[in-house]
Amino acid sequence: FLHPLFVINKLLRECEGVDQIFLASSGCEETYKEKMKELSLVSLICSCLYPEARKNLIGEFEDMEVKPINKRASGQAFEVILKPPSPTADGGYSITSPPKKRDMSLEDIQKKLEAAEDRRRSQEAQILRALAEKREHERDVLLKAMEENSNFSRMAEEKLIMKMEQIKENRETLLAAMLERLHEKERHAQVVRRNKELREELTA
Repeated sequence: FLHPLFVINKLLRECEGVDQIFLASSGCEETYKEKMKELSLVSLICSCLYPEARKNLIGEFEDMEVKPINKRASGQAFEVILKPPSPTADGGYSITSPPKKRDMSLEDIQKKLEAAEDRRRSQEAQILRALAEKREHERDVLLKAMEENSNFSRMAEEKLIMKMEQIKENRETLLAAMLERLHEKERHAQVVRRNKELREELTA
């Protein structure tokens, strides 16, 4: 979409090579006329040399109308009439209303409620399954700890029993050795006493 001011400026540049043109709205008619008077003699020459080109260009745009007003030696004035946009014109003037929300029927509401209930039950089942798995894992960990503790206690008890038996065996061995030495001394003493008695009998 091209602004009418830009279109008119382009139109005169193509026809006469003028560097700048000033257009005024309906509220600034006097200023518009004064500015148009300031156009140089080139405007008049171009209007004489290219009358058909300007005639063809004027009226090409449906949203505006350009009419020559006064043709003088100092230049030429134009009247620019802007037309209101057509309701059917291209450019997106029509505002499309948002699509109306379709009213939900009782069956649709029931389906949505059932779907929500299914989702709730599924979530509850997932939560319960997760809790059951967590409890099962905790129970396995507890049983393993109890088993390890029981094994440790049993092994400690077995080691203690073995140590006590070893101590008992060592003590019994020591006692047996001590008794054997005592018996040996007793036998040696008896032999000494007997020999003494025999010597006494022989010397008597």
